Amino acid sequence: MKITIIGAGYVGLTTATSLAYLGHQVLSFDKDTSKIESLKKQISPIHEIGMNELLMLTKNNITFSSIFITEMTEAEVFLIAVGTPPMANGDANIGYVESAAREVAQLLKQGQRCTFVIKSTVPIGTNQRVKQIVNMTLRERNIECHVTFASNPEFLRESRALYDTFFPDRIVIGSDDTEAIDILSRMYKHLLNQDFQPPSFLTRPDDYKLPALITTDLVSAEIIKYAANAFLATKISFINEIAGLCEKIGADVTEIARGIGQDHRIGKYFLNAGPGWGGSCFPKDTSAILAVARNYNYDMPIITAARKVNNRQRMHIIERLQDKIKVIRGRNICILGLAFKPNTDDVRDSPAIDVIKILQERGAHIIAHDPIAINNARKEFNETNIDFKENAEQAAEHADALIILTEWPEYNELNWYKVAKLMKTPIVIDARNQLSPEKAAEAGLDYTGIGR
Repeated sequence: MKITIIGAGYVGLTTATSLAYLGHQVLSFDKDTSKIESLKKQISPIHEIGMNELLMLTKNNITFSSIFITEMTEAEVFLIAVGTPPMANGDANIGYVESAAREVAQLLKQGQRCTFVIKSTVPIGTNQRVKQIVNMTLRERNIECHVTFASNPEFLRESRALYDTFFPDRIVIGSDDTEAIDILSRMYKHLLNQDFQPPSFLTRPDDYKLPALITTDLVSAEIIKYAANAFLATKISFINEIAGLCEKIGADVTEIARGIGQDHRIGKYFLNAGPGWGGSCFPKDTSAILAVARNYNYDMPIITAARKVNNRQRMHIIERLQDKIKVIRGRNICILGLAFKPNTDDVRDSPAIDVIKILQERGAHIIAHDPIAINNARKEFNETNIDFKENAEQAAEHADALIILTEWPEYNELNWYKVAKLMKTPIVIDARNQLSPEKAAEAGLDYTGIGR
């Protein structure tokens, strides 16, 4: 199939390269010229495991462009995967989605048959709005086309996006038109049947089962994405709330998580206590679903509470630090980890960024390290009163305290005995419960975890 994908961010680029690998002819469009020029050289503008290798493997099946070109009009499927940033009221801004739909509709030819697919995470009714925009644009141009519409939400984890694309647990297609469902089912045929040889750097799990194909209406498909992220965010906030109780009564939240995680009704994932969730999805999507609820005068106290607990976790890290050093002003605080999770350079809504800003407001001097997210973190700060170090041990030198805020595997491999000697006072706040308390004590660290 010929497919045009609008947007070459985490979702758009992952989808484009994966579909190209499966044999489709893909045109990937993004208005960011620097991003497109990088992609033309098979260099990924985002840090995603396996992306550079996949760009090389798919170079004959994918074209990158920063301008609307004739080849785009030949597509059977136009897949929109642009950003939907939050607005002041918490709702998602669908301006980029609307613009993409309008601009593509300007290119369609008389009598063309195609399907518009919304891959972006969008508020309820966005697909109907896109349908309205496309049809109105075609009327203004006085041409007739056969256009169908579908919602196809993504369920990708950053740093594992390619894995999740090739080995999904479900594919959701929402449409009021059976033709659109048939077209997308054909587009995803190889993923649904798993009748392809995966790239060498992605191994299909031995126990992997064929993904479920869920077909539904447009509105239900839109809410499925929000509901999924809201549930996962709530699960993290739940274990963080339990962690607070554990600290009061002397229990270990990691043992609690292990105990309840064996219950198949609960599951072991998303039960890691810490500084709370961040990234581009959970904060935005929980805010957006609450905004939708307000439009219908509907109260959602569970999701509201999940956000409240998450925000409180940031302050809890500060409180744990303050319990140890008493006075923050004038102290040198080492921060290990800036990305919102390991194996990505994404710092959007990262707990580390929030914690650093609070510490700076309280007069601390920050020395920070991250294996790959430093460049993105620099954009978040006026570098006065913050030093970025390329080496974790350098960051720890002469520090009054150290906080682990991203569970990078590299930090497990540090010589913590040496780190303790380098620090002015070997106080460690392990906000990710990454280290063994026993081994930390053996290394000479004054160790504090979360919920332990």
